[in-house]
Amino acid sequence: MLRIAVPNKGSLSGPAAEILHEAGYQQRRESKELRIVDPVNEVEFFYLRPRDIAIYVASGRLDVGITGRDLLIDSGADAEEILPLGFARSTFRFAAKPGTANGVEDLKGKTVATSYEGIVAGHLEDSGVDASVVHLDGAVETAIELGVAEVIADVVETGTSLRNAGLEVFGEPIMKSEAIVIRRTGTDGEEPKVRQFLRRLQGVLVARTYVMMDYDCRVEQLEKAVALTPGLESPTVSPLHNEGWVAVRAMVPAKEAQRIMDDLYAIGARAILTTAIHACRL
Repeated sequence: MLRIAVPNKGSLSGPAAEILHEAGYQQRRESKELRIVDPVNEVEFFYLRPRDIAIYVASGRLDVGITGRDLLIDSGADAEEILPLGFARSTFRFAAKPGTANGVEDLKGKTVATSYEGIVAGHLEDSGVDASVVHLDGAVETAIELGVAEVIADVVETGTSLRNAGLEVFGEPIMKSEAIVIRRTGTDGEEPKVRQFLRRLQGVLVARTYVMMDYDCRVEQLEKAVALTPGLESPTVSPLHNEGWVAVRAMVPAKEAQRIMDDLYAIGARAILTTAIHACRL
């Protein structure tokens, strides 16, 4: 069986279980379950702490895992990213009291508090900056108030909590993270079960990104219509019973669907419909 690590809690857990369910895999019914077997798909799922997943996958005990890019890099584990999943996005930034620093080059000799020591230490080393890194779990904003560090490095979304603590972000982002699928570095990526697993997840990602669009248009407007809905290879075009009309079907980006419908209507297309795509293989 294919052995897969899944986050058991936190911001990664729910979306990871959702994408696996959409991909046709059985998921646990109780949060206390640490392991389930999906005999139909020949997969065994292990629900682990997100920070530990890269370690387990790197050990070779598990074939693949879903974790965060930040957690993979921070772990230093011998594992690699093979598929970005597009959820649990975050940005890592430096923050400090106003006037402390303008960029990473100003951190020489300073102390940085963070929950992601591996990421920050690697970024400082890559930038050629000699600074100390203090590892703290939980909210790191207090580190500056209590004099443990002059600077913090943490996930920044809106920046509200930092501003409330009298801090401001500075410099370029340290990194951008999201949920990813990982495997042990150097593992044969052509293993059939792994390929099938990735195809299923990719199918879900595409299905979430596109909708199917159907419409009718006059033959003389077909070229203009097809230019608006080129599809992946090309749209499907079928003649209608009424002479001079054709039916067109194509996949279009979901975010652009409303604009495309307006443009099609403007050139004379009618009966314009969109339907969700639940799964696909490209």
